[in-house]
Amino acid sequence: MKRHFSFFFFLSLSCLSLLWEVEASDQSPNILFIIADDLTYEALGCTGDGNVQTPNLDKLRDQGCSFEQTFNPGSWTPAVCQASRTMINTGRSVWRASRYDRAHDATPLWPELMRQNGYTTYFTGKWHVKSVRAAQVFDHVGTERGGMPRQTQLCYDRKFIEGQPDSWRPDDRRQGGYWEGGKHWTDIVSDEACDFLKQASRSDKPFFMYVAFNAPHDPHQTYTVYLDKYPIDQIKLPETFMPEYPYCRSIGAGPQLRDEWLSPFPRTSLSIKTNRREYYAMITHMDDQIGRILDTLRQTIKTPTYIIFTADQGIALGDHGMIGKQNMYDPAIRVPLFIVGPGIKPKSTIKTPIYLQSITPTTLDLANIPPQDHIVYPSLAEALQGKQITEQPIYGAYRNTQRMIRTTKWKMLIYPSINRVRLFNRQNDPQEMNDLAEDPSSIPTMKKLFAEFKKLQQAQGDTMNLDPAFNTFIRTIVP
Repeated sequence: MKRHFSFFFFLSLSCLSLLWEVEASDQSPNILFIIADDLTYEALGCTGDGNVQTPNLDKLRDQGCSFEQTFNPGSWTPAVCQASRTMINTGRSVWRASRYDRAHDATPLWPELMRQNGYTTYFTGKWHVKSVRAAQVFDHVGTERGGMPRQTQLCYDRKFIEGQPDSWRPDDRRQGGYWEGGKHWTDIVSDEACDFLKQASRSDKPFFMYVAFNAPHDPHQTYTVYLDKYPIDQIKLPETFMPEYPYCRSIGAGPQLRDEWLSPFPRTSLSIKTNRREYYAMITHMDDQIGRILDTLRQTIKTPTYIIFTADQGIALGDHGMIGKQNMYDPAIRVPLFIVGPGIKPKSTIKTPIYLQSITPTTLDLANIPPQDHIVYPSLAEALQGKQITEQPIYGAYRNTQRMIRTTKWKMLIYPSINRVRLFNRQNDPQEMNDLAEDPSSIPTMKKLFAEFKKLQQAQGDTMNLDPAFNTFIRTIVP
């Protein structure tokens, strides 16, 4: 049975607070899903230290519920974006999603489930689900982008030498990348989303919009006006900055990885500050365009609408000496997640750890679509109504080189190729800087975490045998 809504929907966009009352309706609620690329949790004004200017997303967060501990569980490929988006759209865990092949799998993807249940479906931006095009699974598609903009070598050849001119300009439209085609890709996504909203306002059917920005993925290109908001002398280094992570070459996050080319080894203060400046500028540009989309929604759509904002994963940008997202530290795996809409309490927060892929079953619940057996992640719909979430440890993996278990108190990393374990007490050490693994008194904690991790492995379809690596490490610290 369809839900009936009578509510006051607060959407603060062009002004501080705007009351928008929507009449009761038999129509299923619209779903507007907005996803950023490589957006770490603390890279917003409302979630970080205030250095990044994101007024529209800050206001959006205040209108609904913020899930403060949201994580991507990992990747089987250096293209972590692809793994995350495949999990979102298939509903499968990381290692089962890795085997998804459209040619041999007829299970409907997320947008197909929405379409089968009466929704008009729309897509624009970055798709990045291997073996199937967005045009095959959505009713309407704007511009479908690949994994990332076509690169220019100049972006990776920068030397970052104090006192010498930079060889790369992120506002130089001649360099291609996000400028390819003449209009910045962030602006194209916004334009196309706004156009669809205007069309949708003339239809009686509910819509499901999948708006996928490539921003702020590298190359970090944007307009001069946004770069000018972030003078280099005002950019702070992360507390965890180091010239090089001691295990980066063994865990697949060293100079062989494309993401890590954005800063030469060893890392320097100038290279990290410059990358962060350009990253922040790109986020503020995206925030402006998200504001345009939300403003158009307010002006054109008069039926109940849920808005979901998140990112596919985070990014390091100097944290622990790394640049990319191919590691298990929080900046690379933790993302913002805001859900706004009918019946959701404004300015509410949930701090229980969850996987970001729970957005898929959540939208099905909000749309009154029956649960799907192949979707393994739990819905957050009841949590949005105030029900307590049962806390579970978070699993993480990167290829065959890294594994992780994260609880509210502990994070344990396992690097099987070098028989290395790392242990952090997150309550005392939230930046994960003080490794306790070599302290013999930590052995009981590590053994308990390892037993819990093996249960998570089974649930995730992870068949890698980590016993030899873990036991070898434990033997090295036995007193």
